[in-house]
Amino acid sequence: MDGTDRTVDAGPGLGARSAAELRLDPTRVAAARRILPTGDRAGLDRLAQLAARLLGTSGSQVSLLVDEQHVAAGTGAAAVGTTGPLSDSLCTVTAALPAGEALVVPDARADERVRDLPPVRSGTVGSYLGTVLTDPTGAPVGALCVFDPEPRPWASSEIATLRQLAGSVMTELQLAALLRRSEGDRIRWELATEAGGVGTWDWDQETGELTWDEQLIAMFGYGSEDFGRTIDAFDARLHPEDAEWVAEALQQAVGTGGEYDATYRIVRPDGETRWIHAHGRALVDGGGRTTRILGTAYDVTGEREEATRVTRVLEAMPAGFYSLDRDWCFTYVNAVAEKLLQTTRDELLGRELWEAFPAALHSVFEDRYREAVRTGEPVAFDAFYPAPLDGWFELRAWPSPDGLSVYFLEVTERRRVQEEAERVAQRLALLASVSADLAGPLDQHRAMEHLPQLVVPALADFCIVTVVDEDGRARDVGYWHADPELRPVLERYTEVRLDAMPPDSPAAVALRTGEQRRSLGPAVLDLLAPGESRDLLARLDPREAVVLPMRGRNRTLGLLTVYYSQVTPTRAENLATAQEVADRAGLALDNGRLYNAQQQLAEGLQRSLLTEPPEPDHAEIAVRYLPAAEAARVGGDWYDAFLQPGGATMLVIGDVVGHDTEAAAAMGQLRGLLRGVATYSDAGPGEVLRGLDASMTTLQIPTMATAAVARLEQTPDEVEQGVTRMRWANAGHLPPLVLTEEGQVAELGEWTGDLLLGVDPGTQRRESVATLRRGSTVLLYTDGLVERRDSDLDEGIQRLRAAVEELADLPLEALLDELLHRLVDGHPEDDVALVAVRLHPQDRPRPAAAGPARVPPTVPRDPAQD
Repeated sequence: MDGTDRTVDAGPGLGARSAAELRLDPTRVAAARRILPTGDRAGLDRLAQLAARLLGTSGSQVSLLVDEQHVAAGTGAAAVGTTGPLSDSLCTVTAALPAGEALVVPDARADERVRDLPPVRSGTVGSYLGTVLTDPTGAPVGALCVFDPEPRPWASSEIATLRQLAGSVMTELQLAALLRRSEGDRIRWELATEAGGVGTWDWDQETGELTWDEQLIAMFGYGSEDFGRTIDAFDARLHPEDAEWVAEALQQAVGTGGEYDATYRIVRPDGETRWIHAHGRALVDGGGRTTRILGTAYDVTGEREEATRVTRVLEAMPAGFYSLDRDWCFTYVNAVAEKLLQTTRDELLGRELWEAFPAALHSVFEDRYREAVRTGEPVAFDAFYPAPLDGWFELRAWPSPDGLSVYFLEVTERRRVQEEAERVAQRLALLASVSADLAGPLDQHRAMEHLPQLVVPALADFCIVTVVDEDGRARDVGYWHADPELRPVLERYTEVRLDAMPPDSPAAVALRTGEQRRSLGPAVLDLLAPGESRDLLARLDPREAVVLPMRGRNRTLGLLTVYYSQVTPTRAENLATAQEVADRAGLALDNGRLYNAQQQLAEGLQRSLLTEPPEPDHAEIAVRYLPAAEAARVGGDWYDAFLQPGGATMLVIGDVVGHDTEAAAAMGQLRGLLRGVATYSDAGPGEVLRGLDASMTTLQIPTMATAAVARLEQTPDEVEQGVTRMRWANAGHLPPLVLTEEGQVAELGEWTGDLLLGVDPGTQRRESVATLRRGSTVLLYTDGLVERRDSDLDEGIQRLRAAVEELADLPLEALLDELLHRLVDGHPEDDVALVAVRLHPQDRPRPAAAGPARVPPTVPRDPAQD
């Protein structure tokens, strides 16, 4: 495994604690139950998908562990929305580990902690990485994990990434729970206003818990200690004659997701009967299922005075309320408002709002309050009030003939959680952008040049990227400043700063040690001696600089230096994210250099198998090989040209099926076998192909290939006449093209190649013969020269013919170079191999009667007739 992490070897099954111990821990179970998601889980789903994408796994899962496992979100094989026994879950093993530990399982089938669990036995989990989800008290409430069906190693950077995502998951769960509670408070507030009640209640359908406020507990004759917090405590006080229909009314509200309204009798412990009026409203999830019923209740025994009812409403509501007269003076302040405003009602009544709270003047508070009074319409807004309140508030203000009424809630914690969730989302989005940029089509230099634009201003005020070349020389290759006017200054600084850096500078130390270095205040400027570099840095005016190494597998390959112009301290999470960006950039550099080295090695090996052509006295031979731009740069295309013992020139073009090292290895074997058959037997093209096919069968070479072989032959009479015979055979390959001395591509006649090599060694191989005049050019090529994704093969051959005719006057070497440029622009979609021969033109004028050179139609021949 690349990298290390703290793990616990706890033997088979669970770690430090068992499933039974986790289940029997009431505090932990209650903490997990409070954040169980209901309704919309899109945020959790996005985080689960991000975990799988960032760590490159087929599956991910968010589990909450109550008395059983709840799969809250996931991808791949994760069964979202299901539950299961704690003892069968790898997430339980994760949650059972001590705080701060990660469950790192490279090979689940060999790991005695998890190998007997059902997901491993079924083959769903072959490798696993999980980290515990803990609430603010440290209680383990669940786990975030990623997994694959096959074994794989886990890097320390991947473990760190999963832990960061786990924090985001907990933030999402806490925010959702907080919003649910906030929504419940809002509904209770509205119901209390509508009903004029004195107590509020909340019946959770998921847990069965019944919550009453202190006034309602006292109304029913309970004390805080003996109230059972279940529906049984309510039923115990109902009058026997009312119990049945009240239960039916409650169940109807649960079943329909509607409202509950009832006036019933209760019997207190002292025997007194009281009449209670209750009003409730169901809260349903996205599927229409009732999750909670919230409501109000008040004692209506002998109570008819409206003023008393209103006062009790205002005092009972779980929100602050105050009223102002037309002169902005307080006329009423409820108990919750006293607490939130940190001032008693006696101190506020009759006092002007702007005098009691001066920071509200010339702020959003004054603007919106005056807007409500001016327009006669209610307003709702969120606003921050500084010390001594130092908090965020959600407010609703209603104008009336008497002045203004204001309801308000403190939402500081909700805002904090929301802002933290937004910061985490931004950091994760930044990491995703960096990963996409480094893995995209840009080369290393362009990617490093663009990297600072992703970092600034999200993580720093300005930034410089330094890369160490293969020769060990450090160069600044990228920079960016949040202030466009300072970018030219920063550009010049990057051109001169490295030469001015002393050996003990943070950058030099970070390159040597691979450790992060940090400079504060004047120390940032004091690193440089007087001169241009120091003057430029003074104009940039950094208050803090942090040098982050971009580490590869075995060495530091560069630096990401981030600068801060603000006096406030750097956020720790920004630096952690910047270091992760640096680590990803270092790994990308390392991968790129490793790929380039392997690419050059593979291409060198490929080219070593393709030797230079001979130089016969009657012709010029030229060859080219160009690997595919998007493949592994090794493949099965080959060319060859050599002289047979009898003096004939043999030209070969071939293509082994496949585009990998196996195809390249097979190509080397076939090329050597064909050479051996041709030079030993001095046979013609058809017999050479037949011998090669037979050798492939005898030697059990498991491959298929196309090939075309052409032999240039001359008798003494043909030498005198200035003509050459081209005898050729084709095993499923594209036929040669012939360019006459007059610049025309000659027709070779209708002829279809024989079966591919490696299919049937008994296939009869036919030959064709064409007569060539001096100055003619023969071109053999592989299909990578003419095939395109957006056109068929015939169109590609027509493009080749047109290009050959247009370039006929070029020397042979230049002709091949220009063909590659025009047809594939140096970046072919498939490997390209070319071999061409140009017969030397006659050294005396051709008789006028000779006419233009033309190639007669090819004549198929049976090699047995030669």
